Amino acid sequence: MGEHGNGGPNTGAVIKAGDGKSSGYAIDNPGLPPHRPRLADADEKAAKRAERQVSALFLISIIGTVMFFVGYFVVGVTAGDLEMLRLQNTLLGVGVAFAMLGIGLGVVQWARALMPDHEVVEDRKPLRKEEDRAEAAQTVNEIVDETQIKRRPLLRNTLIGAALLAPLPAVVVFRDLDTSEDFGPERMRHTLWEEGVRLVRDPTGTPIRASDLTVGSAVHVVPETLREVSGHGDRLAAKAKSVVLLIRMNPDDFEPVTPGREDWKYEGIIACSKVCTHVGCPVALYERHTHHLLCPCHQSTFDAAEEFKVIFGPAGRPLPQLPITVDDEGFLIARSDFTEPVGPTYWERG
Repeated sequence: MGEHGNGGPNTGAVIKAGDGKSSGYAIDNPGLPPHRPRLADADEKAAKRAERQVSALFLISIIGTVMFFVGYFVVGVTAGDLEMLRLQNTLLGVGVAFAMLGIGLGVVQWARALMPDHEVVEDRKPLRKEEDRAEAAQTVNEIVDETQIKRRPLLRNTLIGAALLAPLPAVVVFRDLDTSEDFGPERMRHTLWEEGVRLVRDPTGTPIRASDLTVGSAVHVVPETLREVSGHGDRLAAKAKSVVLLIRMNPDDFEPVTPGREDWKYEGIIACSKVCTHVGCPVALYERHTHHLLCPCHQSTFDAAEEFKVIFGPAGRPLPQLPITVDDEGFLIARSDFTEPVGPTYWERG
């Protein structure tokens, strides 16, 4: 049974690699299936019909974007008016769906009915710089020609219109996430810190004396005036901007400071914003021996010994430093607010 199951040596039931005419393969390469031309390949009327179908789908995308803007800007919703609210939500949802679906289906139909569908096998060639550039340029030109976008202006123009309009709803929606009057970079320029405000532990609110900190300490602190902010949401927003990391180092470990910042620290105690200048994650990982602060999100690394400058990662600027000193009772206080906006650097900041 063993020989029968394995196709014994004399049965001829097993073809070994390299035997017969298989050219080293157990099964001969069947090759590519014969190409079957589509109706649009042979009939220009069918090709025109497919072009109009694709353009119609792109037009549906444009109409969907317009529906979104009508629902967003034209339909007015007042408190308690559920009918208008339903109408607005319907226009917003259907509009975005048509905008995305129209482009997606249009591109699929374009590739299915008009772009060449023959299979091509090309052997890998040795790399030659100048020849490769010319060949790559030729390949790009061939791709453009195969899309037929040059000789079918209706398809091209509707695609351009749909592609330009489709992202606009997302821009409007993201901008509308914040409707406050002070939207913009100036709001991040000012926090609760000001001259004389004590640094307190979070969440206990306990003031901190300089003598409470030992070399190597890293403490999460907030301004004492945070408790005076009414409203849970406003308090969280104020805290998110004002949160500070307080570190005590050996005074001999500091690098030369920027002129004007000589009195920003106190006996080796230095403070900085915890909000990463990349995308706003909390910077809280402190390495005592190197004095490095690490953002856990994207590994931006800041050097506390050099005024929190960026030494690694995608952050574009140092962590803002909070000027500090002590009051008559020995408690740590702020000298002023941050002298630059806290949080990530973004295009509106200038």
